[in-house]
Amino acid sequence: MRWRGRRQSSNIEDRRGSGGRVVRRAGGGSILFVLIAIGASLLFGIDPRQVLGILEGGQTVSQQRQTAPAGGRNDEGRAFVGVILADTEDVWNRIFSANDRKYEEPALVLFSGRARSACGFASAASGPFYCPGDRKVYIDLAFYEELRRRFKAPGDFAQAYVIAHEVGHHVQNLTGVLPEFNRRRQTLSEREANQLSVRVELQADCYAGVWAHFTQQKGLLEAGDIEEALNAAHQIGDDAIQKRTQGYVVPDAFNHGSSEQRARWFRRGLSSGKVSDCDTFSGRRV
Repeated sequence: MRWRGRRQSSNIEDRRGSGGRVVRRAGGGSILFVLIAIGASLLFGIDPRQVLGILEGGQTVSQQRQTAPAGGRNDEGRAFVGVILADTEDVWNRIFSANDRKYEEPALVLFSGRARSACGFASAASGPFYCPGDRKVYIDLAFYEELRRRFKAPGDFAQAYVIAHEVGHHVQNLTGVLPEFNRRRQTLSEREANQLSVRVELQADCYAGVWAHFTQQKGLLEAGDIEEALNAAHQIGDDAIQKRTQGYVVPDAFNHGSSEQRARWFRRGLSSGKVSDCDTFSGRRV
């Protein structure tokens, strides 16, 4: 992906280390909605390491391709994240404006080790996640290396995909999807909540595809970028994660979607670039 030398978002909070500088603070909220995978009954993940709004790896497949840093505190890592966040701002500002709405840009928090959010404490093991309570995306860049090694999902565009997925959750928060899910899940069984969670996650995947559609239109993608994102979607599917961690698959425990579903919904958003094509809630099956 061609990301170097491009505009970086100003909506970054750098909390890495003891002297992290706050560049901007986003508006907060009171929705205590934990999207981190703390357990199979919670919205994100089967175990904290399996959070999936997390989808990416650390290196590109060709030495000629531009590479994003694998993690750690360095300006290049911050620059990469800043450019991708800026791209999502451009896309969603355009889409919201076309529908006579104002897009409220989220903040992105860079942290190392552990960070406090309105949804509780975040750790590197949790992976990137979105907290609707403070409308912020949280990322420890060191997690990219684990995704590259453990999840076999390398590539700068795979890394960008995970940010776009988490921003997709922010869009859902602005449009009322996440508050409604949080309300409904209180009365659902664990199995029913998981099924609804899958629809939430797949829509965020589709929204990431919508972002990728417009990024592709601007001529910013390189050969292999789409394959990196699709591979990441496959590697973090619930079935792939369950096979890797426990050796067998339990469909009733899915809360992000299968490998096939995640890749398919990302591709759907990528193909059309239309938010209307990302309705994962109207059909009986996704």
